[in-house]
Amino acid sequence: MRSKIRTTKTAKKGASHVKLRHKINRIEGQVRGIGNMVDEQRYCIDILIQLKAVKSALSSLEQDIVDEHLSRCVYKAIKSKNSSEVDEMLAEIRQLLKKATK
Repeated sequence: MRSKIRTTKTAKKGASHVKLRHKINRIEGQVRGIGNMVDEQRYCIDILIQLKAVKSALSSLEQDIVDEHLSRCVYKAIKSKNSSEVDEMLAEIRQLLKKATK
């Protein structure tokens, strides 16, 4: 099953989206910094430390997005009692969990 992008169900940009964007901007800056470190032929361990920091930041971002999805999107689908929408979201979550274990 291939993941599809939901273009019809966009939420209004709120405080949580702004927070996510700040995290993404910070990660982008960290990655650019790693590129500069490589260009400058910095010590490998220093580069690896920065890579670990980026991985940690990405994990945190991922968790924030999952939490947001569960507390808003999935909650809204369950509350609406639209069983086909709930089933679709559960299938998406199952697919995501399968990808995470590969």
